[in-house]
Amino acid sequence: MSRPGSVSRRTVLAALTGTGALAACSGQVDEPDRSSTTPGDGTDRTGEESGMTADGDQALGEGRISYGDDESQWVERLVPEGSSRGTVVVIHGGFWRERYAADLGTPLARDLTSRGWTTLNVEYRRVGNGGGFPQTFDDVHAAIELADGDGPVVTLGHSAGGQLATWAAGRLRTGRWDGQVEVTHVLSQAGVLDLGTAYQERLGGGAVEDFLAATPDDPLYDLVDPIRQVPVPAPVWALHAPDDGQVPITQSEDYVAAARTAGGDAELVEVTGGHFDLIDVGSPAWAAVVGILDGITEAR
Repeated sequence: MSRPGSVSRRTVLAALTGTGALAACSGQVDEPDRSSTTPGDGTDRTGEESGMTADGDQALGEGRISYGDDESQWVERLVPEGSSRGTVVVIHGGFWRERYAADLGTPLARDLTSRGWTTLNVEYRRVGNGGGFPQTFDDVHAAIELADGDGPVVTLGHSAGGQLATWAAGRLRTGRWDGQVEVTHVLSQAGVLDLGTAYQERLGGGAVEDFLAATPDDPLYDLVDPIRQVPVPAPVWALHAPDDGQVPITQSEDYVAAARTAGGDAELVEVTGGHFDLIDVGSPAWAAVVGILDGITEAR
């Protein structure tokens, strides 16, 4: 039985093969505007679809792909020239709030695609436009299910996106989300990895309370709080700056300690530049991200 939030990649791919099914499933594939830094600018674009995969599925093309009916349920898929090193799923932050959007992830996705990665820059429902539990988690799960699964599938998330990226590595074993795509590696950039502590400390002006509408003693936290899910079945790199003024580095320190105690593969990577250099593709902090990815598959 399909559980809430489950989505079959084969179903989504099949929906891309015909205009009738496409309209029914909102599975539109649009050509990206590479001159724009905002994939969600509402521009009407004409898409291209690739050929068939070896197993007969319709291959996803490059551009905007909707995975639901809501205007925030889409990814922008970019593919490199030549063979792909794998897929990086880019999950933006902003304390899960509506006013922060996927344009935060656009420079990251474009830089990584230029380095040989297929990228999925994810937009999802957020607090203020229908997000929260379970909607935000269902959306990120559905977006990850669009990954090719050919090669590594890396989740890369900043701030609140780091929480979602790390949660995603353990989502299939919770019993709530069914899927086919396993996350193989996690890079958390200044992630909110201990939701209970973040709630108590009112990070982001009470962002966790707004997001989950539940206190840390609620069993819901066992489903979604990364520090309560350790160990996840993927290595986790928690990149964080000691001078981060939005999300303290203790969020990553405590997560890594808990993961290692539980037998997990987790590493704290200290970077410079506060909270935001991790999403500045010209910064040393971003170079640290690239270095980790180059250790997963060889740089091109």
